[in-house]
Amino acid sequence: MCTTPPNTGMRDIPLMITALSDDTSRLRATVDFVIGQDSESLLPLLLPGLDGPELRALVERCHFAHAALLLFPAHPDALHATFAECGLFTDAPPQPSVVVRDRLAQRYGRAGADLDVGILRPSVLGRDGRSRVIEVFALTVPPGSDLEDIAVRERAQQDEAHVAFEVDDPDPLALRGLRASFAHHGAVPDGGGYNPHENGTVFYFAAPPTTKAPYGRIELYAPGDHRDQLASHLEAFRRGQPAETLLQLFTGAWTTQVLNVCAQLQLADALDTEKPTTATSLALAVDADPDTLAVLLRYLAMLGLTVQEAPDSFRLTALGTLLRRDDPGSMRPLALMYGGPFYQSFAALAHTVRTGQVAFEHLHGANHFDHFAADPQLAALFDQSMAASRRMFEPLPTHPVLAAAAGRPHGATVVDIAGGNGELLSRILGAHPSLDAVLLERPHVIDAARKRLDAGRCTFVAGDFADVPAGKDVYLLSRILHDWNDDICRKILRHCAEAMPADADLLIVERLLPGDNSPSLATAWDLHMRCNVGGRERTLEHYARLLADAGLTLVGHSPLPLDSHTLHARRAVRS
Repeated sequence: MCTTPPNTGMRDIPLMITALSDDTSRLRATVDFVIGQDSESLLPLLLPGLDGPELRALVERCHFAHAALLLFPAHPDALHATFAECGLFTDAPPQPSVVVRDRLAQRYGRAGADLDVGILRPSVLGRDGRSRVIEVFALTVPPGSDLEDIAVRERAQQDEAHVAFEVDDPDPLALRGLRASFAHHGAVPDGGGYNPHENGTVFYFAAPPTTKAPYGRIELYAPGDHRDQLASHLEAFRRGQPAETLLQLFTGAWTTQVLNVCAQLQLADALDTEKPTTATSLALAVDADPDTLAVLLRYLAMLGLTVQEAPDSFRLTALGTLLRRDDPGSMRPLALMYGGPFYQSFAALAHTVRTGQVAFEHLHGANHFDHFAADPQLAALFDQSMAASRRMFEPLPTHPVLAAAAGRPHGATVVDIAGGNGELLSRILGAHPSLDAVLLERPHVIDAARKRLDAGRCTFVAGDFADVPAGKDVYLLSRILHDWNDDICRKILRHCAEAMPADADLLIVERLLPGDNSPSLATAWDLHMRCNVGGRERTLEHYARLLADAGLTLVGHSPLPLDSHTLHARRAVRS
């Protein structure tokens, strides 16, 4: 980063003197800079070598929008006094800064909820006649606060000072081209984020070492939600920030517990998606400590489940509604399960890794099926959590095997083996009025399934895998085989093969481990199954071998949501 004004022959550039500790002086220098620059003069300074057609293309796609700095007023009134000294004015309330808050939290090892960073954007008129903005991030630091060390370092380093260009028409192709142009001229990804408060996506870059501008960071701002491109941008940033990445990974358990507590308190049910609610009134509604609940709500805002409209006022986002009890796609049971029983046993993961034994059994003295069966509340929660993953099999009723069975003139019957509370069967029967069904399950689960399924079209069989009804048309094993080791899987599949007529079909729903070690939910669930259940996830080839051992043949497979697949098998033809 340049520390003296370059001799460019262009208009003078006010120097951002990093040694200044006075917020007023730093703000005044920023105002002078923004007034004196425009897109065509600033871009070549930031990205040396950028000229000609490429410069014109960038100027056509984005414009110099603002310069930013981080201030540390002793109290909110002091900030407005600083504005007045620099000829700035805004009567808008500060908006929460998700991106800068998270960067400070990572940099200093602080909880994001402890850093109430706001954004104010007073406007100025540039020499070219265009209106621009001074983006002021403000973190109030009262005298004697434990945040004073942050203020001292940030004033000296100015890590959050940057210049920003706003994308005029952020379609995916244009945005990808802008990012590529920045990278081609030496700008390196330096973080970013999506701000739900203003529905905008921020891409930060570190300016190249050869930059001639007095700013070391560049922001590319795209209105709207562009988190698909943000993901690859942040991945490139993380590769260069191993310590920060690891610190963020350490706190993953905190997120799990925050979601679990939100579900326990039924907080999503108490929040509105449009009208903000104060933390104080929410605390009364959910029986919680107001101050601590406010901290929890700010953490949820960081995760995108709530929006902080004011320092003590919050509303629920669309993502947050998935933790409501009555939402059609509610995932609340999963939050309670993964942050409850399975969270406790995952703390003993080292036992599983060292011994190959199941941590859940090590802690509770029984496998999770028996342990849950002995506790009606836990059993109900487990069945609800299984149903909460319903998105996985939403497309399954349209599978060609089921469509063909439904088209048979004399009807057909589908058997769901260990089908839980009947969630999947109810969808299949709803999609195909000509089909009948059999649900094979444990007695206490059947009681819950009777409330969901039409007894006129579904027969209920209480039993285990040895009791698979024979002579039916389609058999289902949805998320069953991954609960068991290979030997038990072979037994289950043999029971199916023995029950299946020669022309019957078996549909298996499971996550498949990738053959090339690419990222997959199945990889995470493989560890989860070994730790909590004693099962495992498998590759397609592994399932094909298990099927062959049981006298079945893998006919094909098709993808489902959440990294799942439907495997189609039939009885092997004997030569």
